[in-house]
Amino acid sequence: MKKKEKATFAGGCFWCMVKPFDEQPGIIEVVSGYTGGTLENPSYEQIKTGETGHLEAVEITFEPEVFSYERLLELYWPQIDPTDDGGQFFDRGSQYRTAIFYHTEQQKLKAEQSKTAIEESGRFKKPIVTEILPAAPFYHAEEYHQKFYAKNPEKYKQEREESGREEFIKKNWNQ
Repeated sequence: MKKKEKATFAGGCFWCMVKPFDEQPGIIEVVSGYTGGTLENPSYEQIKTGETGHLEAVEITFEPEVFSYERLLELYWPQIDPTDDGGQFFDRGSQYRTAIFYHTEQQKLKAEQSKTAIEESGRFKKPIVTEILPAAPFYHAEEYHQKFYAKNPEKYKQEREESGREEFIKKNWNQ
């Protein structure tokens, strides 16, 4: 039986965080959901108020021998603006902040090392505010949020462009 691990990343709107991971070898599943808050089994309607403490996030089940945690981190950082603590792009509010939720001490160490590398790179003039936090209960978002990019390709593309995410990635991550 192949070894499986979980990784959890908050990067603003979870619609835009699934596709980059979903298309990689060794990724078993990418689920949109909510984590880091105080309410059990929250709904999207509750989350979007910003009052539950949850962040929109993706939970990734992966095979570390095929796609390592370090590679997940390398893919995560260029999806976000790590200097914005008020949300991501046109999605504003605490539920759209960025964070890495670690499941093991090894993940914590690797996440901290990757954050330090970005801080020391000089890529950004503002401080890196992405938090590194212990994994908390993860609640699956409603079905219509799952694999949104595949179910609604035109709206997904429009969301990425209109939000400013695509432009930011091209300008700041040289992709």
